[in-house]
Amino acid sequence: MVEEEIYSYHAEMCKVFSHPKRLELINVLRDREVSAGELCQILKMSPSNLSQHLAMMRDRRILVSRKEGNVVIYWVTNHRLLRAIDRLR
Repeated sequence: MVEEEIYSYHAEMCKVFSHPKRLELINVLRDREVSAGELCQILKMSPSNLSQHLAMMRDRRILVSRKEGNVVIYWVTNHRLLRAIDRLR
C-alpha cells in the first residue's frame, strides 16, 4: 500500500470512531452476533438511523451480515479495530 493510501485508509477508519453510537454498536457486536431488530432495541435507535450506521460500517468491512429468513444478523469482522478501540479507553 502506498503511504498516501494508508493515510486515506486510516482517515476512513477514524470516521467510525467519530460517532458515539457507532462505538456502542461495535461494543454490542464485539462478542456475539445480533439481529438488526435487537440492535434497534439495545441501542434505542430507529431502524433507518441504525441502517445508516450499519451501511457505513459494512462499506468499510468492519461488519458483515447474513440473512436468516427475514432477519439480518450482524457481527464484527475487523478485530484489529476492536483492539484499537480498547486502546482508546
